[in-house]
Amino acid sequence: MLIKILLNSAAVYLTAELLAAVYISDFVTALLVALVLGIINVTIKPVVKLLTLPINILTLGLFGFIINGAALYLVTFLIDGFVVSTFWWAVLASILITFFTTLFSALIGAQND
Repeated sequence: MLIKILLNSAAVYLTAELLAAVYISDFVTALLVALVLGIINVTIKPVVKLLTLPINILTLGLFGFIINGAALYLVTFLIDGFVVSTFWWAVLASILITFFTTLFSALIGAQND
């Protein structure tokens, strides 16, 4: 679990470096963002996904990107030193974070085999 939080932190930090609309003060803040985002993903996100299941089915799962962006945008209000300028930038940032986390996990998994 600690490795997953570190991978998510690295993904958040790299996303903030790539997107001008996302600001993060330092890597410790990235750790906090990853931790809070993980807590939101475990507690709130399953309920929201269940409530929005019909629209998620209609959009063939693409509404999941909106849910992820909303979760990331919520984190901007909870942690000082982490700013995403608009909701749509949060959606794009969440897509990049998911991509980088998947990439890092695959790289780490490939090295462990």
